[in-house]
Amino acid sequence: MSQLAHSLHVTKIERLTLCHDGQMATFGHGRSATGRCQDTMKTAHVLKRPILCLFALLAFCSASFFHVLVFAGEHSEAALLGQARQNFKPLPKDMGTPEFPTTPERVALGRALFFDPRLSLDGTVSCSRCHLPSLYGTDALPRAIGVENRLNPRNAPTILNAALQFADHWYGDRSSVEEQAAKSFLGNASFGNPDFASVIVKIKAVPSYENMFAKAFPGEKDPVTQENTAKAIGAYERTLVTPAPFDTYLKGDAKALSPEAKAGLTEFIGAGCTSCHNGVGIGGGMFQKFGLIDDYWKATKSKEVDKGRSSVTNNSADQYVFKVPMLRNVAMTPPYFHDGSVATLPEAVRIMAKVQLGKEINDAHIKKIIVFLESLTGSLPENFATPPTLPPAGFRGRE
Repeated sequence: MSQLAHSLHVTKIERLTLCHDGQMATFGHGRSATGRCQDTMKTAHVLKRPILCLFALLAFCSASFFHVLVFAGEHSEAALLGQARQNFKPLPKDMGTPEFPTTPERVALGRALFFDPRLSLDGTVSCSRCHLPSLYGTDALPRAIGVENRLNPRNAPTILNAALQFADHWYGDRSSVEEQAAKSFLGNASFGNPDFASVIVKIKAVPSYENMFAKAFPGEKDPVTQENTAKAIGAYERTLVTPAPFDTYLKGDAKALSPEAKAGLTEFIGAGCTSCHNGVGIGGGMFQKFGLIDDYWKATKSKEVDKGRSSVTNNSADQYVFKVPMLRNVAMTPPYFHDGSVATLPEAVRIMAKVQLGKEINDAHIKKIIVFLESLTGSLPENFATPPTLPPAGFRGRE
């Protein structure tokens, strides 16, 4: 008989003695208990020592395995949060800078100017026409429509969190939201004004505005200028941050994301999406060619092929290169891509995996990623959700 078989063979019976309260007093050949249990012992059922040891070992292993699982789960949670923090950053309170501060006076003026259509060529277009609060700072159109129903060449991205980006516009040909604001007044398919002098005439036709400019830019002899108009609108836009559950998660609250969202975050990182979509904006920090692996228009079925930044740089290396869009609030801002050619987020995710990463991903993987992307949806800022009452004045009209 082998040593193992011999150890399990019934050869020897020993006695387990317990106290009346269940505490072990002796174990072995009937040794006497000591202390308070000595007079209250009772003999337990006769057990085989090897079998008892086996049960004890199984109980110990089960408990140990449970603790290993808990530890592994906690370690996995911590590892995922660590990966997320390496790739992303939570939103700041606002997006003001020393150069472009968000003083209350500038923000109040900028908010009024942002929603005022009287500053356009025909009195119908404001910044909010393409950046509607009800549509999370977009217009839900493939391509934006400006004055006199003129069609813009590209899709209008959300204005929410936009000041986080390293450049503005799909081509990245605006250095800041302030430059974007200044030039939009002169855009043929935006506000349509022939020059900024005509904009200043419209601003001064609203009596309250001159006083608001004086408060926002104290000490200036004539503060109603193109630069100050842009600074005021920019100051307002720099307050439009939308903290989301993902920000709470990045700050250390693991419960802020559901298990499904965490699974999607794991997929998002593992697939390589963070090579472009990273940082505080989950994008908006670099240029990239759209269609690294395959021609994008074949996947998006775009009616026109946009050459990208090469149209403004005249550099062939910039062909089909665009600014990488932010993904904050992406679940709320269809349609997708520079030309609004894709209507749904699942289809946009599938296309990005194919043309940027060379991967075919199934519906189950897409669904996980979508749940994560939904955790990037934040609440609308109060000063954006409800448009302001504008100071009274009739539209000045064309000069």
